[in-house]
Amino acid sequence: MNTNRLSKLSLAVGLSIATTSALASPQGAMSARSFAMGGTGVAVAHPSAAPLANPAMMAAPQHEWADDFGLMLPSVNARFADEEDVIDQIDDIQDVIDQFDGQINGFSAALSPEDVERFQNTARDLSNRLEAFSDDTMRVNLGLGIGIAFPSPRLAVGVFTTGNLTASVRGELDNRDQALLDSISNAQTAADINTILNDNDRDIEFNSRGRILASAVIEAGVSFASTFQLNNGDALQVGVSPKYVELRTFQYTESVSGFEDDEFDGDQYQTDKSGFNLDVGAAYAFGQNREWNAGVVVKNLIPMELDSAQSRPDLGEQKRTFELDPMVTAAIAHKGNYHVVTAELDLTKKKAFGFEDDTQWLAVGAEFDAWRYAQLRAGIRHNLASNSDNDGIEEDTQFTAGLGLNILGARLDIGALYSSADVGAAIELGTSF
Repeated sequence: MNTNRLSKLSLAVGLSIATTSALASPQGAMSARSFAMGGTGVAVAHPSAAPLANPAMMAAPQHEWADDFGLMLPSVNARFADEEDVIDQIDDIQDVIDQFDGQINGFSAALSPEDVERFQNTARDLSNRLEAFSDDTMRVNLGLGIGIAFPSPRLAVGVFTTGNLTASVRGELDNRDQALLDSISNAQTAADINTILNDNDRDIEFNSRGRILASAVIEAGVSFASTFQLNNGDALQVGVSPKYVELRTFQYTESVSGFEDDEFDGDQYQTDKSGFNLDVGAAYAFGQNREWNAGVVVKNLIPMELDSAQSRPDLGEQKRTFELDPMVTAAIAHKGNYHVVTAELDLTKKKAFGFEDDTQWLAVGAEFDAWRYAQLRAGIRHNLASNSDNDGIEEDTQFTAGLGLNILGARLDIGALYSSADVGAAIELGTSF
């Protein structure tokens, strides 16, 4: 399985999202601007991204060049983590298994000591590779968002659709494979090896396996927001996003010798469930010049859950429950003519579904504007729920940066992410006036 085959896997699952994800449930959709600012947006989102971050921001005060219409078409982001080169390991192990099987076919008790040693070295190499492969994990996160917004302090309206996927590949060692290979590599004579092979009918099937697990959330909805005047003269923005939500899980397990990613999309490996849900948010501007803004959002107000498929219990597959629980995030921001600085905190923890950390982000982001024509962005976020006992790739502290360009009314936003485990990128096209 090589990089091209991984790309095929990511593309195929991503297309299934766009047309209708073990793992943590996918992170919420975000704009490329938010991506570059450490994932923030609850108190600073522009109108087109407000349905993704906080619908109340559609009714909040905006720049005069963004207070009538906003379009995001589309926003795409991706993150990739593969500390142990899992994909290359699968490919290499399959090559060694082919070599091992070829040597079995020609093995006999009459082989020369050199040929016996060569076979034992292959068995030893395969045992070491399977042991190194065990628990190694690769993860891909993909996000797609489209949004249209008509901001207004009286009644703002937006339409959005998003898709988010988290997928991973993981190796799992079967101890019986290692015991068999070690018995071959430690055998004293060719006759001993021949007996071991004959006891297995010379048809050795390895049960060490690769597992692909994925969870996805697809959303489509409308957002409404309005401003309410308070007794002290301040204004409170409130927004709501009723939406249709589809959940998907995918679990494919196969012995490492027979692992083929082009079989992952079989119906027997997938489950899905759909229903209606709701996001609600609020924003409040304060300070002498309303330069401060506070925001809070509750996403997925109605809990949803979905059990995964279990097509290969003989290879250790177990049903997993994908939970989409309410998530609460609070934020504060300081805004000026040429800058935005914001901080956010998840008040609830997103529990991992499988091969990832639980997540609860504390994030800080900033944007510096050059007369609307260009924006420089940076951010950092730290996972308060990270722990060394997680069941996959640890997510700890991530650093982000990005650039925005506005040319003749068109907007291009790009972002990048780096951590000790992840690299990522985002791109978005849009306009506003």
